[in-house]
Amino acid sequence: MPLSEHEQRMLEQMERALYAEDPKFATALEGSGLRTYTRRRVYQAVAGFLVGIALLMAGMIFTQIWLGVVGFLVMLGCAVLAITGWRKAPKPGEQPAAGAAPAGRRQRQRRSMMDRIEQRWQRRRDEQGH
Repeated sequence: MPLSEHEQRMLEQMERALYAEDPKFATALEGSGLRTYTRRRVYQAVAGFLVGIALLMAGMIFTQIWLGVVGFLVMLGCAVLAITGWRKAPKPGEQPAAGAAPAGRRQRQRRSMMDRIEQRWQRRRDEQGH
């Protein structure tokens, strides 16, 4: 069950107060959550990338094209996972939601942006059609 806006504001205030009072403790608590998960995901993706390189090289050595292609695809997939995981990871000492808008607000902004794009598209179609 999602939190109400009031509850979210209260939670954010409590988090800010915790960071202000004891940043070391707050950072230790944060490390066990999203940051640790994303760091582990990036490490796994790097290991997968190295496995992909090994498969690619094995495909070249044994002249098995399919093995080289599989190695390349593994490398590509792991590179994408590593990059997306790295971008999503919060910085040490930073609150995960500090720089981002709440989920509801982001959806509203996206919707309004899509509405504006659709309106522009419709205007252009109308101008060209008349």
